[in-house]
Amino acid sequence: MTQSDSVNRKFVLAKRPKGAPDDSTLRLETDEVPSPGKGQMLLRNAYLSLDPYMRGRMSDAPSYAAPVEIGAVMVGGTVAQVVSSGVAGFVAGDWVQAFGGWQDYALSDGTGVINMGTSPENPSWALGVLGMPGLTAWAGLTQIGQPKKGETLVVAGASGPVGATVGQVGKILGLHVVGIAGGAAKCAHVVDTLGFDACIDYKADGFPTALKAAVPDGIDIYFENVGGAVFDAVLPLLNPKARIPVCGLISQYNATALPDGPDRLNLLLGTILRKRMTLRGFIVFDDFGHLYPEFAKQMGTWVKAGKVQYREEMIEGLERAPAAFVGLLNGEAFGKRVIKLTA
Repeated sequence: MTQSDSVNRKFVLAKRPKGAPDDSTLRLETDEVPSPGKGQMLLRNAYLSLDPYMRGRMSDAPSYAAPVEIGAVMVGGTVAQVVSSGVAGFVAGDWVQAFGGWQDYALSDGTGVINMGTSPENPSWALGVLGMPGLTAWAGLTQIGQPKKGETLVVAGASGPVGATVGQVGKILGLHVVGIAGGAAKCAHVVDTLGFDACIDYKADGFPTALKAAVPDGIDIYFENVGGAVFDAVLPLLNPKARIPVCGLISQYNATALPDGPDRLNLLLGTILRKRMTLRGFIVFDDFGHLYPEFAKQMGTWVKAGKVQYREEMIEGLERAPAAFVGLLNGEAFGKRVIKLTA
């Protein structure tokens, strides 16, 4: 079924997953297109962003944001067009960046919505390099990483939308950049297209040894997107006063128990103390949302000049979103994964 003018397709949370989401986690429903009330506008979603944080919103465990309620539309960032508007500053035909969720249509009072004008050059990029993932990369590196020219930056998830941007910004700022990615094809892209100095395949035999060889001067900044065995290999290579922006831990999102093996907490805390390291988690819009105008201006300039390359993985059809999301959590995505809702 394709997007229509009269029906609103929507994926709602059917049940909370235990471990990885499956075919019963989300349920596709149809309803009438909603009618905007006073002070509202109707948005027709064109692109839906798929992001790892969505797995956490499926759970009711304590977190930085409220969980999606059972039966409610699954949350997600969207790029949409205004169908009709009773909100000042928005008119029919405007493209907007919003948080419309996994559905064809959404109502909004304008809160948190960014007007992109009537003819943005690449509207879906507002969900990637020019949107939340790009801001996450730029702010995490510049505000927490505090990069200094000549330092060594290691980036986990280096072929993904956040990691790819972190590494390219690092190169612009004069850092020696080493990526970590899964598979030879992704590593080749990271070096040949994105311009990293090296990329280590964490799926290959001898990963810890290869990583150590790639950072002869140790690691000054480690941008964490993955956790697990990747962090285990990074930890002994961190330099005194290293900075670790913690963006995500995708290897742990489907975990139902603590990992096997010895308790590493004391090792981690001891290393932080002895090496006087900074390890800080962040939620990008809560912590750095006020920097969005500065980011947008700078990143837009870099992208237009070709200094930052961007890979988008466009998947057509709302009905394909659940499987594409599961694949994202399994490491199958290559670039920013976006669902195109329009025909």
